[in-house]
Amino acid sequence: QLQLAESGGGLVQAGGSLRLSCAASSRTFSLYAMGWFRRAPGKEREFAAAISRSGGGTYYADSVKGRFTISRDNAKNTVYLRMQSLKPEDTAVYYCGADRSGGMTTDPKKYNAWGQGTQVTVSS
Repeated sequence: QLQLAESGGGLVQAGGSLRLSCAASSRTFSLYAMGWFRRAPGKEREFAAAISRSGGGTYYADSVKGRFTISRDNAKNTVYLRMQSLKPEDTAVYYCGADRSGGMTTDPKKYNAWGQGTQVTVSS
């Protein structure tokens, strides 16, 4: 079972930037498409971004498109989420997920493994 661990969250002012990392425990990391999701207080977990197994394909939610960039380094078993022009509404716990089917789906039920999450707080 792939184990994931997020890091890089924190408190940032509106307009600022953060880079989240998600490190995977297994050498099979490159067999998984990866996604970033977030859950704001009182809301459902929502899709933010996904990346294909090779990193050649990406997909973003409209709410983050143009501000967030997902990338991966298969040699380091790590996926990243670069977040820029942050807004207070980006405040949430951010989770990375691994999708063995490789489909870059927006449906969290299709993901096989999750990290514990990292808190991102954007102050106005």
